[in-house]
Amino acid sequence: MAKLAFTTRPELQGKFGMVTTTHWLASAAGMATLEKGGNAFDAAIAAGFTLQVAEPHLNGPGGELPAVFFANKDGRPRVLCAQGTAPAGATIDAFTALGLDLIPGSGLLPAVVPGAFDGWLKLLSDYGTMSLRDVLSYAIDYAESGVPVLPKIAEFSSRVAPLFRDHWKTSADVYLKSGKPPEVGEWMTNHTLAATYRRILNDAEAASSDRLRQIEAAREAWYKGWVADAIDRFYRKEILLDSSGRAHRGLMTGDDLANWHAHYEDPVTLDYGRYTVCKCGFWSQGPVLLQQLALLRDMGLSDMDAVGPEFVHTVVEAAKLAYADREAWYGDPNFTDVPADMLLSKAYAEERRGLISDIASLDLRPGSPMGRNPNIAAALAADGDPGDIGHYWSLGEPTVTPMGEARGDTVHIDVIDRDGNMISATPSGGWLQSAPVVPELGFCMSVRGQMFWLDGDAATSLEPGKRPRTTLSPSLAMRDGEPYMVWGTPGGDQQDQWSLLLFLHHVEHGMNLQEAIDTPAFHSEHFPGSFWPRGRSPGKLVMESRFDVATIDTLTEQGHKVQVGADWSEGRLTAAAKDHGILRAAANARGMQGYAAGR
Repeated sequence: MAKLAFTTRPELQGKFGMVTTTHWLASAAGMATLEKGGNAFDAAIAAGFTLQVAEPHLNGPGGELPAVFFANKDGRPRVLCAQGTAPAGATIDAFTALGLDLIPGSGLLPAVVPGAFDGWLKLLSDYGTMSLRDVLSYAIDYAESGVPVLPKIAEFSSRVAPLFRDHWKTSADVYLKSGKPPEVGEWMTNHTLAATYRRILNDAEAASSDRLRQIEAAREAWYKGWVADAIDRFYRKEILLDSSGRAHRGLMTGDDLANWHAHYEDPVTLDYGRYTVCKCGFWSQGPVLLQQLALLRDMGLSDMDAVGPEFVHTVVEAAKLAYADREAWYGDPNFTDVPADMLLSKAYAEERRGLISDIASLDLRPGSPMGRNPNIAAALAADGDPGDIGHYWSLGEPTVTPMGEARGDTVHIDVIDRDGNMISATPSGGWLQSAPVVPELGFCMSVRGQMFWLDGDAATSLEPGKRPRTTLSPSLAMRDGEPYMVWGTPGGDQQDQWSLLLFLHHVEHGMNLQEAIDTPAFHSEHFPGSFWPRGRSPGKLVMESRFDVATIDTLTEQGHKVQVGADWSEGRLTAAAKDHGILRAAANARGMQGYAAGR
């Protein structure tokens, strides 16, 4: 059993409440909400709106929201699905008629319905206790008075400044000052977004003095009122450059917004010893964590060194098999026949486990549940290392360079209150660098449509009204039948690799939450990426340089194509747990902006 000699921070402990997020401003807003008498859901919502302002390169009002939570009033875990769907006009024929074989990773064409706003407000209506003004006030204040510009905001703004100046003028108006990107240490405001939220709030309060009616009025304004009208006008009128190298008009309309709403689902679960791990459904990549656990369940991980070659090799080879199944079988169950029960069965895991040997696999090997033939033709056609595509195009949400530096990311929130309500949420999308700003609103849309394949036989083929197979993947674990832990991380395809490591280090290696986060980490890029340009790098294993040279050498001898990244370059995990009445929380020091707060 490996234990760290030190941690970057203490694991927090208390009995009142814990909030841990990827930015200290959001953690502070969430904690302030708890102190004012709000519950875990109120705190998560306040933190979520704050993150839209504090980290606009990582998430925004036009993005999406998956969450998994436990509310005492339900007595069971649930999933909030606020993942927007493809517009009615987004068909394979529409894209192929434009001469495209991949959906662009930026611009107007890859937009899906913005789901985050409805998701947060549905949660506030059904599980929160506070008013709309209470949870929006922090975001409005930061949008008006400003937030400090951190290195990644400056980096992303600088990278896309030529695009904004030459093509996306509405984005330049918000994010460039006199045509120049912000510098680290400056304070960044978004007065247009502040005005949008103030107008929504004022309209809602004018409509009614009742809390629930105010929330409903705000949702109506966003999806059927003046917000939807502004989005509709912009997407019908503008013809703007995207990552295909050509200018296109968008496909999203006001009707697409009016016909969509967030909803609740039961989680997909897997038992692992004392624990039941709960994830979003097969419309997300969430079950890939469960498939990895099913493969690893009987492989003696507790006897392996957490930073040794045996552990790394075993976990990586299991990830390759699970992610191959993700590519072959995962998709929106409303459109795709997903063999869900078989993929998570003990028999299937035992069969697949036999493929793991002492040699690193270089093949993409999906299984054949119930004898069905997997279709990965589109993924294989995109085979190859995406490398550094240069110019000013973002690679989407979570991609990392071969050396492990993050190019983009998302955000994450975990909250537990003193009554034991808990929530894990991974809001994302609406990245400032990936889509042009709607000028009347001060924010841009999600481009998660890039995750669809233009292959009618693929599990994630594009269809109107279909959810893209999002990489966003919050986690919740029950222990001995009681709600125990919430956790997660930004990182796209890597989310369910880094989240797996935290869980295994905590459960198998006996580490506390902070130790589990701080342990040297790694990830595989063996499988197809979810983001444009959809490449893959067979056998690639990216490891932090804190691993011993002997470990790296052994893995290289086993056939892994090891690339060594910086000391602290893997993941931005946060976690919170309730352990016999004591609340615990931890946050990642990587990136130097995630913090836990609690007492």
